[in-house]
Amino acid sequence: MNKHDCFVHPHSQVHPQAQLDSGVYIGPDCCIGENVIIHKNTRLDAHVFIGGWTEIGRECHFFPFSSIGTEPQDVTYQGEKTLVKIGDKNVFREFITVHRGTIKGRKATAIGNNNYFMAYSHIAHDCRVGSETVFINGATLGGHVEVQDFATVGAFSGIHQFCRIGKFAYIGGFSVLTQDVVPFCRVAGSRPPLFYGVNALGLRRKGVSKDRIRNIKGMLKIIFHSNLTTRKAVEKIEKEFPQTKDREEFIQFIRVSERGILKKASEE
Repeated sequence: MNKHDCFVHPHSQVHPQAQLDSGVYIGPDCCIGENVIIHKNTRLDAHVFIGGWTEIGRECHFFPFSSIGTEPQDVTYQGEKTLVKIGDKNVFREFITVHRGTIKGRKATAIGNNNYFMAYSHIAHDCRVGSETVFINGATLGGHVEVQDFATVGAFSGIHQFCRIGKFAYIGGFSVLTQDVVPFCRVAGSRPPLFYGVNALGLRRKGVSKDRIRNIKGMLKIIFHSNLTTRKAVEKIEKEFPQTKDREEFIQFIRVSERGILKKASEE
């Protein structure tokens, strides 16, 4: 890495041991810690803090007042070496917070590629965020949460610790979730949160075929509207649907759930 090929504003503080790749832009009043690695063409606009053991991929963009890699909000944390790992082409809008992992957790908070985090979103310790997700303003993850690819977390929604949000799931604004949300569905609310059908719009935008969407709708119907236990519903899906990647991901997500899946459906 060659710091001579990047720009650092004279009003910013970059530790001499920090590693900045070519094309990195550090705007005014930023603070970059000793154990930070920033890869090519990533941009920090102004007033951005990046500390801890944090690695950031290529072509990310941090808007003012982001805070990345600070200590986890965990009273048992004692300064251990834990990480934040961020992939490529992520956008972090104003006042984003991303905390590093804990020894008793995964030891790292990890974020994939091409994600868009709107203002005031929070990614807590030991979380796993996939790729091409959207976090709308104020979306908040508790510790150890997993958000899979193409999911959307709505404005001011809160996800309880250890929950999982499945692939292509859409979480409506102001929701509070304490159980896993299966892939492909739309969920909203808090007392309780409810299932509102397949996320057909999100699937179509990603080029998912009508046949695939039809099969996904059928699987969701069995889970949410058959009045079967979860185990019986999964068995029915295995019998009635072909062995596709969608089916296997869907069934595996349910089978490994530790908090249980959200199953209450809206009557609308």
